[in-house]
Amino acid sequence: MCCLFGIMDYGHKLSYVQKNHLIRKLSVACEKRGTDATGIAYNINGHMEIHKKPLPAHSFHKKIPYGVNVVLGHTRLTTQGSEKINRNNHPFRGYCKDTSFALAHNGVLYNEMKLRREFHLPNTNIETDSYVAVQMIESTGAFNLKAIQQMAEQIEGSFCFTLLDGQDNLYLVKGNNPLTVYHFEKLGFYIYASTEEILKQGLKKAGFIHFPHNEVKINQGDILVLRADGTVLRDSFNTAKLDCYDNFWYGGCRPYSYSFGTPICKKSNTVKGMMYGTYLESLIDYAANVGVSEDEVLYLYENGFEEEEIEALLYNPDILHEYVEEIYEFGFV
Repeated sequence: MCCLFGIMDYGHKLSYVQKNHLIRKLSVACEKRGTDATGIAYNINGHMEIHKKPLPAHSFHKKIPYGVNVVLGHTRLTTQGSEKINRNNHPFRGYCKDTSFALAHNGVLYNEMKLRREFHLPNTNIETDSYVAVQMIESTGAFNLKAIQQMAEQIEGSFCFTLLDGQDNLYLVKGNNPLTVYHFEKLGFYIYASTEEILKQGLKKAGFIHFPHNEVKINQGDILVLRADGTVLRDSFNTAKLDCYDNFWYGGCRPYSYSFGTPICKKSNTVKGMMYGTYLESLIDYAANVGVSEDEVLYLYENGFEEEEIEALLYNPDILHEYVEEIYEFGFV
């Protein structure tokens, strides 16, 4: 579980101080979904800069310089590739002809190795599964909507991707992970985060929550392009592979967004007043095989983790244990 965040000041009405304040407060709010590393990408003086460190957001003190209007950000919870090796952290840089781009990902990709074989992608010293999305786009030779669509349509697992090109256009690719976008039209900026709760918290801390704004709708399968001039372009991608993947307790392909019928809770019948069922029960059953207790799974679920995110953590039980302890100790929920 990671967190995507960013801002586009297309109206150029925010001051240098306001933009840095917004990014700071929003990134710290994003620690709820990841404290292992923090990174940002932006364009300045005709070139793209990416800054990232294996630090939680509150310890990441990089300020954007004057003249920066668009920032793409990420806070990381490590699932693959040590955050101590900084090249494994987000955002990642990609190149297509004379154009560079940045990409950040929230989720877990299950068919990374299959994609590497099928598309003859070169080996890399980056250990993070997310990086295959960069390579998929690079393999097309051009950074455009078609290349992004082709990448998204081949991915199996869970994802939202955010991308920034060299002309300050933001691309928001909505898979089956959450993403919320607000538009402050009178102030001339867009701002986004992985969850509405985090976005509201960041805006409240920055003192912007009471300004008029609207939510920009984005659904699974949507590609939302926020252009540098503030206009919006909408497109989509085929979600057939997104909704089908090899999961760890079934040997074959299973619908990813499946309605599990009448849910039953083993202990209390409800979690936060909501019934739950087969998917979560299967996670609990599997957890026992990797040294994770039912209480730990339910604790994550009760504190806002999606079942898909818990599944990803079960691949790395040590990280799951650490995250449970971190939430309990620091109260990130």
